[in-house]
Amino acid sequence: MIKIPLALLNLQDDGFHLLVEVVVFEHSFKAVLDTGASKTVFDKTIVERHIGNEQLKSSDRVSTGLGTTNMESFTWQLPDFQIGTFHLKNFEVAVLDLSSINFAYENLSVEPVIGVIGGDILTQYQGIIDYGKMTLTLSMKE
Repeated sequence: MIKIPLALLNLQDDGFHLLVEVVVFEHSFKAVLDTGASKTVFDKTIVERHIGNEQLKSSDRVSTGLGTTNMESFTWQLPDFQIGTFHLKNFEVAVLDLSSINFAYENLSVEPVIGVIGGDILTQYQGIIDYGKMTLTLSMKE
């Protein structure tokens, strides 16, 4: 079991978001931890800045949420993904336009996030969120 530190972002009297540090492209980024998101999603703009769009596979699924009912989506096989000290290899993520989230964060003077860690990771790796200790615990299945 690996404990990963979380940060609590106050959305100025409009709730809170949990942020976690992730490492992708050998760079550190922040991601939102979202128990309501079914799948882990990365921002298309940030991903294309590092790999271009030729590695993205168009998805026939229509993504909902994020303030829209139909958003073009892609998938990408992430070769190496680190959440805190928790390593994943060849993990598939959805890739969407997250500019609306990052625009809202910019208005709060918060740096953009690379994406959203969703229920796919939390379920598969038995995620436990401890708000008192501000940690996320993940464990590898054996």
